Amino acid sequence: MIGAVIVIIAAAVVYAGFFFYGVAVKRAPKEFLGSSPDLKVDPPVAGPSWGEGKEWISRQTFQDVSIVSEDGLELKGYFLPSERAEGRTAIIAHGYSGQAKDMGAYAKFYYENLGYNVLLPDARGHGSSAGNYIGFGWPERRDYLQWIHYVTEQTGPGAEIVLHGVSMGGATVLMTSGEVLPQQVKVIVADCAYSSVTAQLTYQLKRMYKLPSFPFVQSASTVTRLKAGYRFSEASALKQVRKSQVPILFIHGDADKFVPFAMLDELYEACRSPKEKFVVPGAGHGLAYDMDKEAYKAKVAGFVTRYVH
Repeated sequence: MIGAVIVIIAAAVVYAGFFFYGVAVKRAPKEFLGSSPDLKVDPPVAGPSWGEGKEWISRQTFQDVSIVSEDGLELKGYFLPSERAEGRTAIIAHGYSGQAKDMGAYAKFYYENLGYNVLLPDARGHGSSAGNYIGFGWPERRDYLQWIHYVTEQTGPGAEIVLHGVSMGGATVLMTSGEVLPQQVKVIVADCAYSSVTAQLTYQLKRMYKLPSFPFVQSASTVTRLKAGYRFSEASALKQVRKSQVPILFIHGDADKFVPFAMLDELYEACRSPKEKFVVPGAGHGLAYDMDKEAYKAKVAGFVTRYVH
């Protein structure tokens, strides 16, 4: 009897691991985002900036570009050179279940206000890029090293590069920050990033399903290791920022309930490189730009131009 109960429990945990892998990690439409009270996901990024950015992008002539990841995936991106850039380029990372051209409002700011080239990559498992899973920023950090190399090849050894990401994109650029980066990477801007995949999924598991972390996150992590090649415990922006040598601007809205606002201070305190934080009162997830557009742009411009010349 006891043995049968143990087998049933073990089977249930394994099933849960595959279920939550399918919900959170596998490349597929994420319908659960549409029922979240904390997000506006139709269109697939929060706030009116999506429309602003979409309209701007429709008027630009982007170059379709691609790289091949270390594990053989063809990754797509969109490059917009500026005559004013003089080697300065912003690489902008989109969020979970989004795609590169969702980031048009941010691209517009860097291109028009600061005169930068802009590169918008589709993350693996998103948009036009290959991949059948979402990496939450961890395998993507290695992809970003290749995008950085691509930009340097295009603009020359004197390139100056800013990495700017929102939500999962924010976590992606923070995870990238802990790698050995070429000197061309001057600044990182992380907007509403989570501290780690384990922490974020633990929070959402409790919030959405009223379930504890153990054993469900661990089971889903094991399935992810088998199917996607990484464990949740590896994927920590918190650990990576402790190693960063690049200046980082941390941004978060204090009304964010999708990625807890408390994660901002965790990340900020862990960071040992030059840093600042910018809190937007009343802003929900991904809404810092929309809530106070002029202050957002002024803060980013001031921080970035301190290190990019």
